[in-house]
Amino acid sequence: MMPVTGGYYEWVKRVLGNRWGFYEGWWTWLYTFIDLAIYPGLFVMYASFFFPDLAHYRIPICLCVVWVSAGLNILGIVPVGKTSLILGAVVFVPFIILFVLFFAHHAHPIAIASPSLKGIPFSSFGMALYTVMWNCLGWDNVTTYADEVDKPIRSYLVATFSAFALVIGLYFLVILVSQQSGISPAVLQDKGFPAVAEIISGHWLGAMVAFAGMASSLGIYAAVLLSVSRVPKVMAKDGLLPKQLNNLHPNFQTPYISILVCSAVVSLMILWPFTDLLIIDVTVYGAGLSLEYISLIKLRLKQPDAHRPFRIPLGITGLCLMIALPVMVYFAALAGALSSTDHAVWAALFAVLILCSAEVLWQLIIWKKPHLKLPKGMLP
Repeated sequence: MMPVTGGYYEWVKRVLGNRWGFYEGWWTWLYTFIDLAIYPGLFVMYASFFFPDLAHYRIPICLCVVWVSAGLNILGIVPVGKTSLILGAVVFVPFIILFVLFFAHHAHPIAIASPSLKGIPFSSFGMALYTVMWNCLGWDNVTTYADEVDKPIRSYLVATFSAFALVIGLYFLVILVSQQSGISPAVLQDKGFPAVAEIISGHWLGAMVAFAGMASSLGIYAAVLLSVSRVPKVMAKDGLLPKQLNNLHPNFQTPYISILVCSAVVSLMILWPFTDLLIIDVTVYGAGLSLEYISLIKLRLKQPDAHRPFRIPLGITGLCLMIALPVMVYFAALAGALSSTDHAVWAALFAVLILCSAEVLWQLIIWKKPHLKLPKGMLP
């Protein structure tokens, strides 16, 4: 059944049919454009630690990040994987130094503030949820290039659980250190974690953390581009997108047309401000993820005994309860954005417009290719 190139797109298409498969692929493709546009901006923010005037050249620097990553992806999955591994090490080392120095020199008892929502406006709470969801989304992206991975089942299990433990551990410690450092929320929002590192041990550590932030932005961008470029390739093979997107590079056997198209769209999306990109990104991603949840339930109902390399050890009731929490968080965040500033409202409405575009395009597709309307490949 799985893994297969196309990942969640193939999964939804098999369970719910071509129409919803197209929705899944189209929404995911669009959300990833938006997600990708965030990381070049973060690269510039961290680079501004060294050269503050770089903020005035944000667009050209972002374009350099976009197209250098496009060239790396055209070279293939191995160069992207090796580069991401190196950049990952660059990211972790400064934070490990930060944690060691903090705990070595922190003489006072560590006091963790009691969590409270008192006095927090609902619109601010919604934006906080968007930020948390953005920091934790994208785990399904790695399924899209499964056919290019050696021993994908074992590789995915080891990589996913290892990455999850590292990410949660890093988030917990860096938030703890930031809280104990006494940094003001305004400074933290403006300058980020390099400012925390400066408080802990001076400019040299702030510079290391800023360089780690640059490395993280580059590594995530290259890895996400790798995943999203495979979805339109598979959709083009199914006749849902132009067949040219399925073309492979003659030397590297990578979907270079898809990579170039993705990079061209991201080059336009970098013009949006960070907050708007965040709202659009999470809103569109959540809609696509909902189709994966629905497919999970339907597949478990229709084929409970089918071979599954991955199986969540829960029954139908347990799965529904598991899904209920992220669904409630998603709608709470969306409601918070809609009750926020006019700027945020327009971003949320734009996200809804993007979601509606799937049906418009689907009608155009079946008008030209009526055979795709048939529920081919759906589960009985």
